[in-house]
Amino acid sequence: MGAIPTQRETVSRPGGAPAHADGDPQTRATLTGGSHAPGAARDLVRAALTEWAGLNLAEDLGEAAILVVSELVTNAVVHAGTDVDLVCRLEQPPEPETCALVVEVTDHHPSRAPRDGIPESAYETPEYGRGLRLVAALADAWGVTYRRGTKTVWARLLSGGAHDEGQPGEPRTAADGTPAASLVFAEALAPDPRPSARDGDWLGRGALSFLAEASDLLAGQLDEDLVAALTGQLLVPRLADWCAVWLEDEFSGRWGSPRSGGAGSGGGWEAGGPGPRLARVWHVSENQIEDLRRALEKDPPHPLDHPRSGPAVQPGPSAHPWPATALGPHGAALAYRLIAGGRPLGTLVIGRAGLLRFPDEVTGLVEDLGRRVALAIGAARQYARQVTISSVLQRGLLPGAVAEIPGLRSALVYEPREQGGPSGDFYDLFPAGDGRWCFAVGDVQGKGPEAAVVIGLARPWLRLLAREGYGVADVLDRLNQLLLDDATEAADAAARAFVGPAGPGEGPQTRFLSLLYGELAPFEGGVRCTLASAGHPLPLLLGPDGSVTTAAQPQTLLGVVEDATYTSETLDLRPGDSLLCVTDGVTERRSGSRQFDDGDGLAAALAGCAGLNADLIAERIRRLVHEFGGEPPEDDLALLVLQAE
Repeated sequence: MGAIPTQRETVSRPGGAPAHADGDPQTRATLTGGSHAPGAARDLVRAALTEWAGLNLAEDLGEAAILVVSELVTNAVVHAGTDVDLVCRLEQPPEPETCALVVEVTDHHPSRAPRDGIPESAYETPEYGRGLRLVAALADAWGVTYRRGTKTVWARLLSGGAHDEGQPGEPRTAADGTPAASLVFAEALAPDPRPSARDGDWLGRGALSFLAEASDLLAGQLDEDLVAALTGQLLVPRLADWCAVWLEDEFSGRWGSPRSGGAGSGGGWEAGGPGPRLARVWHVSENQIEDLRRALEKDPPHPLDHPRSGPAVQPGPSAHPWPATALGPHGAALAYRLIAGGRPLGTLVIGRAGLLRFPDEVTGLVEDLGRRVALAIGAARQYARQVTISSVLQRGLLPGAVAEIPGLRSALVYEPREQGGPSGDFYDLFPAGDGRWCFAVGDVQGKGPEAAVVIGLARPWLRLLAREGYGVADVLDRLNQLLLDDATEAADAAARAFVGPAGPGEGPQTRFLSLLYGELAPFEGGVRCTLASAGHPLPLLLGPDGSVTTAAQPQTLLGVVEDATYTSETLDLRPGDSLLCVTDGVTERRSGSRQFDDGDGLAAALAGCAGLNADLIAERIRRLVHEFGGEPPEDDLALLVLQAE
């Protein structure tokens, strides 16, 4: 049974009259990627051509179109492995005898190029690349269009055959009666040497488009190894038979020292210096990749004394121990230094069999691509540095361990977002002396370095004031004044360091802080809890019977009103009572226009946790928050459960 299209639309009118605005009848379908897709595509094209039988189509157009569609869909299924979108459109210019059939096959693996004329061993018949040679032979024109997330291979076939030598509308035949399409098919399958002229032809038609699409593809990558992998797939087999990417040490940018004997010695690089790392090897024949990798690791290309981004000719097989399958008896290799911001980042090497030297058009194009690759690697490294800094800073802003409190079990969930620098959420649970423990769950306005500065000031001040014996309300009063003074100035200094000085009329920006702060004092039969909420989601108290009540009153955010006065409330946690403290990443979790806490959603979720211990309550709330929205959370998430034992 053939593949069943997931979507099909045919637009035409009886008698051949066009049915849509542009006047061109067409059929389109989405096929599930699999072995039955090519057969289903052929059936769809046959059905469409039958419907368009009255449009004065040449007799051999149908056979050629079916061959082209079959090859393009097969190529997409085998090498992309995704669902395939098929469009078959008939273009009708004023002269009916010159009407053309356009076929478009789209897959969703844009980083993998269609295989075109991949060479095998000199003594073997090529196993790949025949399909696109056939398409090129049958079609008047064909090409590849890359977009974000998709790749489209298209072909345009003229009615009467683009390669006819007879009268229009009369199919060309051989002396024995063989149809023209069969002749073209046989010619396409016949092994022949790959002419270097194909470079000039391809470059003339698609070089600028190739560079533009490559730039878009590389610009969105945040991992240098992925950039290296995409570089190989962009270059092979379009411009080279194989390529390799070395990445240099991040800090020194040096290659180390070559061992004595030079390239011919196979000595590689001295261990004393930071040598290059072979990040990617790609070859048109996948079964030769590992052999090539081993040879390249043994003897990488030698850098120039004065690094620059231009190409440098590399020795051929006679001077390098690279496998003969890499360059063949006669082959050329070029090395390109990858430099961004004046810093060497690595080297790109390409090789091609059957050439004494690369055409100038190829060297220029690869040099342009190399600059884009270097910029992408530099951006990926900058991102990696920022992630490392953020991670180290984040760890420094949070307590190394959560204090254990007699008679009280605690459970914590903390999930910062991975983007935008350090999280604005923070927590703490620490001993304050005299049989007291204090806890805090807070959220600073914004993220990144400004938020980190505020947290870096607020958390130590909380601990200091608590250990000095200040009560809950007094701690909030003094912290509010700190945010209006020192924290604002420090946070703005951090912002200027990262984004530049403020513009005209832009003074220091107040840094708000929402905070739930409390003091815990165990006593015989429970734990006394004194707490206050400053602009923070209110804590909820879960009783053993499943009842849920609010455990505090709302008050003003910290860092907003200079003379604000805060008050605290006291409650006793009896065995089985659980106090839930969260940040707005929980209450404001969105699903469309709804939030998780709409209609007391958090209280309802907590009521369903009756009878669970602290760890299970925390995990259940975390899971419900994640399941509430279809997309990953857009905000930091922190929750603390305190349960009297």
